[in-house]
Amino acid sequence: MPYYREEGSLKPRKYSKSDVISKMQDEKVKFVDLQFTDVPGRLQHVTVPMESLDDDAFADGVPKLDGSSIRGFTDIYESDMLLIPDPITYGTLPWTSDPIKTGRMICDVSRGFGMGRFSRDPRYIAQKAEEEAKKQGFDTTYWGPEIEFFVFDKVSWDVSTPFAGMSYQIESREAAWNKGPGASYSSPIRFKEGYFPASPQDSLQDFRSECVSILGNNFGIINDAHHHEVATAGQCEIDMRFDTLTYMADSAMTYKYVIKNIAAKHGMVATMMPKPIFLDNASGMHVHVSLWQNGKNMMFDESDQYAELSQLGRYFGGGLISHARALAAITNPSTNSYRRLVPGFEAPVYIAWSRQNRSANIRIPVNMKGAKYSSRKRLEYRTPDPSANPYLVMAAMLAAGLDGIKKKSDIGNPVDENIYKLSAERRKSLGIKELPKSLSEALDAFEADHEFLSPIFTHDVIDAIIENGRTEYAEVTRRPHPYEYYLYFDI
Repeated sequence: MPYYREEGSLKPRKYSKSDVISKMQDEKVKFVDLQFTDVPGRLQHVTVPMESLDDDAFADGVPKLDGSSIRGFTDIYESDMLLIPDPITYGTLPWTSDPIKTGRMICDVSRGFGMGRFSRDPRYIAQKAEEEAKKQGFDTTYWGPEIEFFVFDKVSWDVSTPFAGMSYQIESREAAWNKGPGASYSSPIRFKEGYFPASPQDSLQDFRSECVSILGNNFGIINDAHHHEVATAGQCEIDMRFDTLTYMADSAMTYKYVIKNIAAKHGMVATMMPKPIFLDNASGMHVHVSLWQNGKNMMFDESDQYAELSQLGRYFGGGLISHARALAAITNPSTNSYRRLVPGFEAPVYIAWSRQNRSANIRIPVNMKGAKYSSRKRLEYRTPDPSANPYLVMAAMLAAGLDGIKKKSDIGNPVDENIYKLSAERRKSLGIKELPKSLSEALDAFEADHEFLSPIFTHDVIDAIIENGRTEYAEVTRRPHPYEYYLYFDI
């Protein structure tokens, strides 16, 4: 485990390269997966024999990466790159065994020929964000994303014959539309009625428990709870314990990796796609954050009667509200993200804050009260979804919040009404703005407002995010949608 917790603070645990080598020898590990994340947020890897991990590999890196073949990285004329494994992230892959037992480490990406760290490496961006927080006087920041996902029995789609038509199909033993022999033993889960049902309706309890055990035992990721989520057809959530920014992003990538592999082991398929099902809730990635200084949670103020939120916490939230539309290009980077951000499905649509209101995109949890629980005071940003790159999401959120603190951005008055049901005139009178309605709109906002990300995000990273988003938006919008046939075929 990379860290242990004591009185609300994280203290580093020694886990050196020699510790990793000894552990691999004890467990008879033969191969090591060197993993890293591309700009869009997909996990990438190369596998090397254990014997190749000498002192030079940990100090200088492993020269096995062609950066020009990784989305968002480099051009063909600057492709030589290095992977530098971080021993703290070591874990043994439980789905491998002798004679190919495999461990893994998450890596920093560096440019070849001694040119230093690679500016577009998402993990480097997260590390720079942490350094920026320290420059502004914060010892550390703590993060806790709530990552929702779906587990289906089978998914199929056809996009290879666009001239003949395109389609997709989802099969799930829990699905509201499923009437076959594979249905849940009691009854399928109705739309929007999947929150906390007991087994046998919740058919994925054992699956989630297995994932929790592997995340803890193999990767040192502490989990607080797991449960079925609101949607039908296998929507789940596993709650991870908070951690510092970079290691929390590492954990989020490991979380996705483990869930997908355990689903595959059981003949199922897991997806972090935000909105795979029509007429039901989508998957979000609500991100909780707090700032600490000298062992004190700077978000907490017992004298604040509304939410025990400090003025600094309000400025941080003000920064998020000021840049919310631009942040959407990072927190909601897929075209599918904006099928989630619609009224009526518990996803945020409007830019506002409240202490309990889940129709606002910023929430201040108030489950506990008083100084005894000061370490738990945090801000929850409800806009992100699990298609986003967690390194970039948390780095961008921190940049926006720090900008709010620097500028003393006014968070405005809290909104304790169901914003979905307010009239346009009422929302206007309250100063409530809307999140972008499409990826294109989000990218427009991002192009107009991204200076707050400097110096954490360099301009080449920003250009890569915009280019990738524009390309994906164009690819989706230029193709006819099956529902258009229903609407317009007889026109």
